[in-house]
Amino acid sequence: MAIKLLVDSSSDIDREEARSLGIHMISMSIQFGETEYLDGVDLTKRKFFEKLIESNELPKTSQINSFQFGEQFASLTEDGSELLVITLSSRLSGTYLSAVQAAEDFPGKVFVVDSLNASIGERILVQYAIRLIKEGLSMKALVKKLEEAKHNIRLMALLGTLEYLQKGGRISTVTAASGALLHIKPVISILEGEVKMAGKAIGSKKGNNLLVQLIEKSGGIDFSMPYATAYSGLEDSLLRKYLEDSAPLWKDHAENIPSYCIGSTIGTHVGPGAIAVAFFAKPSDM
Repeated sequence: MAIKLLVDSSSDIDREEARSLGIHMISMSIQFGETEYLDGVDLTKRKFFEKLIESNELPKTSQINSFQFGEQFASLTEDGSELLVITLSSRLSGTYLSAVQAAEDFPGKVFVVDSLNASIGERILVQYAIRLIKEGLSMKALVKKLEEAKHNIRLMALLGTLEYLQKGGRISTVTAASGALLHIKPVISILEGEVKMAGKAIGSKKGNNLLVQLIEKSGGIDFSMPYATAYSGLEDSLLRKYLEDSAPLWKDHAENIPSYCIGSTIGTHVGPGAIAVAFFAKPSDM
């Protein structure tokens, strides 16, 4: 029996790439003022950041509801296929719960996995799922491996500005202003589905070094598994500089380091100028 894969757009997988990989996508919605967009459908990542930079207020993102999932589930399983669904962390959005509720109407056909992650952290779990599907695993074995592996995913991001955390009410105006004055670059991470502050550095150079240190402290990158880097904004110069500064980390492991643009789900809160790394940590016994 064929296994199909449905993923929400917070994974930051472009529609064209999804088609080439055989992935089905379902979009989050983003609202700027009175205008609502479907992520990745009528709002590209570039257009999103252009609008974000121009706007005085943060856009509002909406979870995918159970009705939307139900429509997709019915369409994708009507030929007898089983459906694996991977969603944004349940601790960041109600999207996972919506998928679970919709799946109740498709017993034995639809199986939902909470990625406990977002953006490229969710992406690399999807890439691992694709690998396992190609290996011919049963749905039961596939879900078991994903549920085990997702706890080893590490996503860390060095922010270029505190402005968007302040706009979102996560830090005070005074903290944001003093951080800008001192050129403070915070590093955030997603651990077990939640965003945590991992550290702070003064200036981009020290920020890049701190990101490398935190990666090594987490156990290092398991290069046998999917991994990715990303940037937010309209260009990737900060990511290229980070990769240059952290060259020893990748040497002898990665000739072409996969890089992507962060999308609206995380981009709304970190703003432009962020860089991120997502990977599976090495097993503790290594």
